[in-house]
Amino acid sequence: MFHANGWTFVWIVTAVGGRHVCTTDVAPETIFPLAAREGVTMLCAAPTVLIMIANASDDLRATAPRGVRVLTAGAAPAAHTIGRVEDELSWTVTHVYGLTETAPLISICEMRPEHAGLSTEERARHKSRQGVEMVTSGELRVVDQAGHDVPWDGETAGEIVVRGNVVMDGYYRDPEATEKAFEGGYFHTGDAAVVESDGYVLIQDRIKDVIISGGENISSVEVEGVLLAHPSIEEVAVVGLPHQKWGEAPHLFCTLHDGASLDFEDLRVFARERLAGFKVPKGMTVVDELPKTATGKIQKFVLRGGSGVYTQ
Repeated sequence: MFHANGWTFVWIVTAVGGRHVCTTDVAPETIFPLAAREGVTMLCAAPTVLIMIANASDDLRATAPRGVRVLTAGAAPAAHTIGRVEDELSWTVTHVYGLTETAPLISICEMRPEHAGLSTEERARHKSRQGVEMVTSGELRVVDQAGHDVPWDGETAGEIVVRGNVVMDGYYRDPEATEKAFEGGYFHTGDAAVVESDGYVLIQDRIKDVIISGGENISSVEVEGVLLAHPSIEEVAVVGLPHQKWGEAPHLFCTLHDGASLDFEDLRVFARERLAGFKVPKGMTVVDELPKTATGKIQKFVLRGGSGVYTQ
């Protein structure tokens, strides 16, 4: 309720006479019984919370009410996680996207009738996209460095820019940052994305998080989405760290399921079967917990300050 999410949902639920069910303990042990007891029909959750829910014990998941609608935002959710929540809990996940500067939501991955017949895996991939602009949000574009719209080919990356009545006037007492953010008359989000053939936007990465290894651009979001499907891995973050040969290279930080182990070479084989060779992590660090903000976003700048052992 303290963050940008509270600017919309707290007021909307109250306005329609709905009931808020709040907890300070964000854990499946609390969420499932509370949702069942209170008859919860909608849940707002960052992708990190979805991962907790998907990885809860079978006994806990058996207590979960069916038919809950979930709105997820705050980071790019992995298709693997969406698929598990929908398939195993019979919940419906909707992915929305925005920033604090956009109060906060500007796009929604609204499903089309033809998506209903897709497999769980393919439908989850569609739902992991950022989607299309909301009617209330204004104008959303993906542009190249010259400010031209990128083609709808799912390959040409640009930056998401927006303008509309939900976008901020500017940063408080910081005219220089405001001028830079609104270059060309649009607010620049800092998110690199492509537009697929159906007009839906798919974020590749935060521009500052794109890994440039040996001259090749690597989307950390893509690599994370693949590695999250590994049976031993619970949560992942991939960052670019210095590499003596490639300048920088993807490095995996991850937490593991209880009792699981992970051999680095096995991990590389798993990744190589699903990714181009230059995208496969060159190093791995297993941690007890990934650093996060209060809203559940992984703090990659903290991870970049770490160190790791690299392979050639």
